[in-house]
Amino acid sequence: MSEPRKSGLSYKARRRWSLVILLVGLPLYIMVAVTVMNRIERPPVLVEFLIYIVLGLLWALPFRFVFRGIGQADPDADDK
Repeated sequence: MSEPRKSGLSYKARRRWSLVILLVGLPLYIMVAVTVMNRIERPPVLVEFLIYIVLGLLWALPFRFVFRGIGQADPDADDK
């Protein structure tokens, strides 16, 4: 008997969504973040660096469940 999944998405669905997020969503997020930063008055270099670090980490928080376990072997695959 197999264990119930922790998230509602299968491994393959999470893998596909992770590719979409990384190839489409992340570049869009970067463009928006840089555009917003360019529209405000430029802070000191260290503050600007810290803002980009925070923004670089902040994008991934909502997608933790999608990326969790993606680098491992498919748990649903049959072992042969």
